Order: sequence, then C-alpha cells, then structure tokens
Amino acid sequence: MSVVALEQNINAFDVERVREDFPALHQDVSGHSLVYLDNGASTQKPQSVIDAVQNFYAHDYSNVHRGIHTLSQRATDHFEAARSKVRQFINAGSDAEIIFTSGTTAAINLVAHSFARMGLQAGDEIIISAIEHHSNIVPWQLLEQEIGIKLRIIPINQQGELLFDEYLKLLNDRTRLVAVTQLSNALGTITPLKEIITAAHDIGAKVLVDGAQAVAHATVDVQELDCDFYAFSGHKLFSPTGIGILYGKHELLDAMPPYQSGGEMIKEVSFSGSTFNELPHKFEAGTPNIAGAIGLGAGIDYIQSLGLEAIRQHEQDVLDYATEQMLFIDGLRIIGTAAQKASILSFELNGAHASDLGTLLDHQGVAVRVGHHCAMPVMEFFGVSATTRASLAMYNSKTDIDRLVAAVQRAADMLN
Repeated sequence: MSVVALEQNINAFDVERVREDFPALHQDVSGHSLVYLDNGASTQKPQSVIDAVQNFYAHDYSNVHRGIHTLSQRATDHFEAARSKVRQFINAGSDAEIIFTSGTTAAINLVAHSFARMGLQAGDEIIISAIEHHSNIVPWQLLEQEIGIKLRIIPINQQGELLFDEYLKLLNDRTRLVAVTQLSNALGTITPLKEIITAAHDIGAKVLVDGAQAVAHATVDVQELDCDFYAFSGHKLFSPTGIGILYGKHELLDAMPPYQSGGEMIKEVSFSGSTFNELPHKFEAGTPNIAGAIGLGAGIDYIQSLGLEAIRQHEQDVLDYATEQMLFIDGLRIIGTAAQKASILSFELNGAHASDLGTLLDHQGVAVRVGHHCAMPVMEFFGVSATTRASLAMYNSKTDIDRLVAAVQRAADMLN
C-alpha cells in the first residue's frame, strides 16, 4: 500500500466502530435490525454520555453554586466545566456568553422576550426565512400581535434555497433583527449564513441563528460568523433532552433584562427591590438541568474525539449516495434539492400518504419521521401536506441507505 493510500485508510471515518458506541442502535424492531434515520428529530446517545449522566446521579449529585459541602462543589465544577466545553465548541469569547436553557425553543424565546419585546417598538421589523421551524416563526408572530412589529419573510425557490437578492431588498432602516436557520430541518438546505449576517450588520440589525439542525453536522465558530445570538439543543447533539444553549454577545446579554425571575438570577433581594446576578447566571433562574449540562459536555467530548470535519465528510458521502439511490424509485420526488444541503432527505411517493409510508417502513425496522416537521409554510410552498424525512447522523452508513431504499421500494410495490 502506498503512503498516500495508507494515510487515507488511517484517516477514514470508521462508521462501524462509531456504531458500537451507541447501545440503542443494536436492537430489533418488528423482527428487523433497527435502521435509525430520525436524527433530525433527536439523536441517539453514546455510552459515554449515558455514563456521564449516570455517574453524576450516582456519585456527585447535589445542587450547584453557593454550596460549601463537597458534593455541591463537585456538581458545580462539573456544571461549569460543561459551560466551558460549550464555549470552546462554538468558539465563544467567554463562558459568560453561554446561557443554559431547556433547548433551542427556549433560547429563541429568551431572545424574543428579553431582546425584542423589551427593545423593539411598533413599526420595527424582524426578518425570517420561508424555511424556518415553527419555533423561529411563532415567537415573532406573537410580537406582531403584542407590540406591533412587522414580520418579513425571505422567499425561497423550487430547490428550497433562499433568494438572497430578495433578502437584500427586505433590509431597511426599520430592520432590527434577522432570525434565520443555519440548516433547514425540513429540506436540508444550508443557508448562506455569513453573507446574511454581514448584510444585516451593514444596516445595523442584529442576527439570531437557529443552529439546532446544523451544530451536529459542521464546525460552528460564532466569532467567525459574527452572529449576535446562536441557539441549539443538546438532544440533537447526541446529548440529553431538556438542555440547550443560547450564545449571545456579551454586550447584548449584559444590556438585556432577565427573561425569568427567581433564585440564582439575583444578587440581592429585599422588599424594597432586587438586583440581578452577573452573566451568565442572570438568565438561569431556578435549579438548572445539571445532569443535562454534564451530559452535553460529554456529548461534545465524544464529537470532538471523532472530529466534526470527518463527521461532515462522512455524512455528505452518505447523503449523496442516498439521493442517488432514492431517485431510482419510480414515483418518488425529493422535496428540497438545494445545491448546498446536509443531513436531510425529505420526499414523497406517488399514491402513498406519508403516515402510511412511515408505518410500512417501521414494520421493516426503518425509523423515519413523517408529517410537516414543524415547518408548515414549507409544506404549503411545495404543495404537500406532509413528507417522509430520513435524517442522517454520523452513525448512519450506506448499508442503512440500502435498507431504506429497499423498504421504500417494497412499500411502493404494496401501495401500488
């Protein structure tokens, strides 16, 4: 073997080795070995994450901060170490810019409440795109009703790509915030994020990025992007449910009022008034999801041990293979064919309702998601009520795709 071939072999992504780390993948469903292709909804957990959470509850459990006893100090150290891991993972400037939330939805709502509701007024404008998840639509619609801001939408083309020139036309001196996904959960479209952010900053607007789908599939550098806010969830990052992150630039978070009140977010309380805690604790009222944060830290450790660029290349190879193979099925239409896309294969099959197709696939051990994927405007644009969505993670292989294609073909034969 040549030196080059040897290096390529050494650097190859070993998906079978990765799969060994995920116990949930090694089970049968309906008499078939499981093929898990519902990662856009939530990812499975490696044993190291499961162990980290279990070990915390078994050995180090206590509430965090202010406790002087050993267990509280251990818990606090683990909790804050997880915050530091997140900061390093997305290259934030300081730990104070990392706010623990319950997920992406909570992080977006924090910005909607503390930045937008408290800082915007009637006539101000927020721009989102036509491919947003409902969690990045509804909070801004509520602001339309409550304070009279105007919501403006970046349109898309038939491939599911944002029309960047139309976005530029929407920007004006009333634009206060652009809130946009990095990766569409329904289509897999990768948005031109850097260009979106630069154009928004040129007219003085701030930018919130919904990174829920993207953060597990590509390296995120919030300082290089220069986004003002970045939100994501742990459960889509091979980590526990109920834990999420809001990154915000320090000067913005420092100026924003608290979203929730109670314990931890205060410095002093009296009946004459209260003063608020410093960042990041100002936005973390009450007892946090300590175990979730520790699990998120372990999930980040696991991902970094493999390398996000290696993960990205592997997943892109599998997605390209899946796209090619699925098109051999008569009557199958892929929804979302952007030139730049990742992880998501959303499709419809002539003569088959998505829920029926999903059920038939489940009977063959193939787990996919069916429905509108919390992206009803996308479904309306493409003229469908629902799609079947296969969504990839680093532990998926071309063998999984072969199983998916065979299952869809069998379902098509049965339904037609």
